Amino acid sequence: MLVNCHKDSYVLVHLEAVQHPELYILMKATTLPPHQFNASILRAYDIRGIVNETLFEQDAYFIGRSFATLASTRLKKEALTICVGCDGRLSSPALKEQLISGLVDSGVQVLDIGCGPTPMTYVSVKHLQADAGIMITGSHNPPTHNGFKIVLGSKPFYGDDVMEIGRVCQQGEFIEGQGGVQVKDVTNAYLEGLRSAFEPDTSSLKIVWDAGNGAAGQMMAEITKLLPGDHILLNETIDGTFPVHPPDPTVEKNLVQLKEEIIKQRADLGFAFDGDADRVVAMDNQGRMFAGDQLVAILALGVLQQEPGATIIVDVKTSQVIIDFLASKGANVVMWKTGHSLIKAKMLEIDASLAGEMSGHIFYKDYGRFDDGLYAAIKLFNFLASSEKSLSDYLDELPTSISTPEMRIDVSEEQKFGLVESIKESLDEENVSYSDIDGVRVQLNDGWWLLRASNTQAALILRCEANNEQSFDVVTSHCKAFLERVDGIPNVSL
Repeated sequence: MLVNCHKDSYVLVHLEAVQHPELYILMKATTLPPHQFNASILRAYDIRGIVNETLFEQDAYFIGRSFATLASTRLKKEALTICVGCDGRLSSPALKEQLISGLVDSGVQVLDIGCGPTPMTYVSVKHLQADAGIMITGSHNPPTHNGFKIVLGSKPFYGDDVMEIGRVCQQGEFIEGQGGVQVKDVTNAYLEGLRSAFEPDTSSLKIVWDAGNGAAGQMMAEITKLLPGDHILLNETIDGTFPVHPPDPTVEKNLVQLKEEIIKQRADLGFAFDGDADRVVAMDNQGRMFAGDQLVAILALGVLQQEPGATIIVDVKTSQVIIDFLASKGANVVMWKTGHSLIKAKMLEIDASLAGEMSGHIFYKDYGRFDDGLYAAIKLFNFLASSEKSLSDYLDELPTSISTPEMRIDVSEEQKFGLVESIKESLDEENVSYSDIDGVRVQLNDGWWLLRASNTQAALILRCEANNEQSFDVVTSHCKAFLERVDGIPNVSL
């Protein structure tokens, strides 16, 4: 822990207090006026906000100071090396400059890997043997948003770790040193990792790729040059204004251009990526969009061919028919919380081979257990290239159900978790069983409903599913009855 100190003083950082109480590190430290973030930007698995409204350039500086202080203590190292990358948003360069300043003032050697996908930052940490990595990105959110995704060593930095950044800032005590900055090009290392997912053949697949003017653009253009087949690229120029469509591929209206090009080109399939390329959505040759759990199901078939009985993690929003389908193919299916950092941590805990979320985050054990939309796309490409079936065939073979879309119920940031707790109390009063892995998932005969608080937006997330129309009516009526019991939840049309 840090003891009280004054500017230009030294601080004792106590290490391994239980196993080795004699170990200490003497670090130069400084005390600055306490800095407080807008409470809404410290999220469950990253930091994000609206630029110049809830997230400011000065915040980036203090994120650098706070993270360096925490990382030095946890890694028991005085001289840290940290990779820093960013996406193509207009606000990213200024936030990056301030972040790097905060790290350098903390004695960190910064490795600036430039603009690219979030997964490239993860790869750079291992490739450059760095202690940590920080990616500046607004992910799938609008151009006015931005944020920070962090890894410490090979593990995600999330939950209480993110909250600790806020506490360190409030204390105003940081390690200090004379760091530096080096520019590093990790393009080749990243591309080689992507290429490793493909087993060479003579595939003649025709694929349309839509980067959405996000950070996938340059890497998408480079990797498709290395793959067989015919590749049509859309919106590969990185543009932080996202002029063609918003950077969220899970919203079907954002895929109109991709669908039209697939049909026009008579392509076999298409891919779309979010703003920082850690998510992917697939379309078949008819322009049918795959839900995230459907994509996981098909990718899992490839994994199960190589590893019968493999453990597959799905998030709590996943369709029950998909869970049952995977189990029927011999998979050990584990349901877990939504959130890329939470999934990564669970993969490490139970040694899962594959994981995926409805939102399009796909994680492979053989790729460091982190989410990379381009890697998942190449894995699917590889699976189809060696199969006699088309992507459309696989989609047609998946079991179907009747479900609502993933519905967003706008509530205040301060209310959302309390409203879910109120629903739990109401269910308990009626002795209704439910899973509370993430929010509440209520299983009924031939159907289920889910209500959870979004970790990225001021909203509740709702989904209902059933095997037939009659059961669907029962599920939605049951769900609505409990929603109506809680003051503060707006009326929902189901």
